[in-house]
Amino acid sequence: MKNIYTYLFALLLIFTIQSLAYASQKAITDTGEEIVIYSDGTWKHLNNIKQKAGVIQFNKNIFNKPKDSSFLLKSTTNKSAFWINTNKWSFNKEKNDTKSTEYKFRLKGKDLYGMAITEEIEIPIQSLTDIALSNAHKVAPDIKILKKEYRTVNGKKVIYMEMGGTMKGMKVTYLGYYYSDTYGTTQFLVYTATNLTDKYKPEINRFLNGLVTQ
Repeated sequence: MKNIYTYLFALLLIFTIQSLAYASQKAITDTGEEIVIYSDGTWKHLNNIKQKAGVIQFNKNIFNKPKDSSFLLKSTTNKSAFWINTNKWSFNKEKNDTKSTEYKFRLKGKDLYGMAITEEIEIPIQSLTDIALSNAHKVAPDIKILKKEYRTVNGKKVIYMEMGGTMKGMKVTYLGYYYSDTYGTTQFLVYTATNLTDKYKPEINRFLNGLVTQ
């Protein structure tokens, strides 16, 4: 099972990194329309990508870090940081400097995994999630947004998004926060098999609400 999730992580990493790369290739046509240019030379209207994602509602609840998340893990790429409960979660720092994933996480002894993808570039979070969804279809053609909303998390405005799809016959759900400011962009995500999502939902929420800035 661990090998399967390692493979799924690799797939997710591909399209999340691609989402950042493609975001830097936005362009404006001579008629003033915004487009996204992909590495294979194809392009799409940015407005069309946004329309597929639908209107984003604002969750009026206030989300704060759990009291038992007492260890602050800081990004060295931008100003993001992550309060975690080390009694429940293990983590390791990625050593490959070519990857955007700075940290990997795992709920100890469980099939729930997470990652912190950090970049120095600033990207509007709406554009980031739109493009991430578009690229996700290349890996999981049936993937779709299950939930998407703005939230205030530890005083910062983020987008919360859930996506579900099938990868190599396995149904997988991804949940996470997307945040960007002048110091860079952060995707703080978790993923697990779709049939385990409800079981882990309370722990997922506590984990994600540890996102802060330094």
